[in-house]
Order: sequence, then structure tokens, then C-alpha cells
Amino acid sequence: MKISTKGRYGLTLMIALAKRKGTGCVSLKTIAEENNLSDLYLEQLVGPLRNAGLIRSVRGAKGGYELKMPAEEITAGDIIRLLEGPLTIVERIESEPPAQQKLWLQMRDAVKDVLDQTTLQSLADYKEQSDKLEGYMFFI
Repeated sequence: MKISTKGRYGLTLMIALAKRKGTGCVSLKTIAEENNLSDLYLEQLVGPLRNAGLIRSVRGAKGGYELKMPAEEITAGDIIRLLEGPLTIVERIESEPPAQQKLWLQMRDAVKDVLDQTTLQSLADYKEQSDKLEGYMFFI
């Protein structure tokens, strides 16, 4: 399974909207510039997200896009499945030997669990640690 730019950029777009929750609408151009993405490509992604009820668009001078649902209620799995389709590790799994079928199903379920347990809010709140060993002292 490989997540395409549709899924990656869609997730980036949704995280940007979640970070701005409560501050009003934001334009796709602003999100594109902040994340070094194509605003034309983002325009292709907002249709399915809007149709699914995850975002809403507002016209006018202060228009743009904003989340329609709370970020805590949207998962990475919701976004990825919407933009990429169903999660599939191996095509035509039924033609595989039983032991391999079990492996592929376990892998699919593990990916599904991670995506479905990761909320958009947790992704928006994520803070990167510059030095994971900071604060530790090692003696040899």
C-alpha cells in the first residue's frame, strides 16, 4: 500500500485547517504557500472533503475553508480512505496461501488501527522535538 500525494496533501490540508480552528476561514493559497504545495492541486482535494462534510467553504473577502466538524472527531483514516479509497495491502488476497493471507490481513488491520486511532486534533497538536536526548546525561 502506498499513500499518494492525494492522501498526503489532503492530510496536510486538514491539519492546517485544524490548527486554525476558531480563527475563521483560510484560503487554499495561504495553506499551499505555508506548506510548499500547489494550490491548484489542493483545489482538486477540497471537493471530496466538502462533500463528505469534513470542511466547508465560505465565499467573499474573508472567505476560504474551515473544518465543519471538530478535529477530535475526524481521524487520519477518514481522510485517507476518502481520498485514496479502501486500505489494501495485497490485491486478490484470496489467491494467496492461508499463512500469507493471515499476514496480509494482520498488516492491513494494523495500518487501519493506526489511522483510525489518530485524530486530526492529535496531528495538529503534535510538536516536533528537536533533540530527543536533551536532558539525559550519559557517562562512560
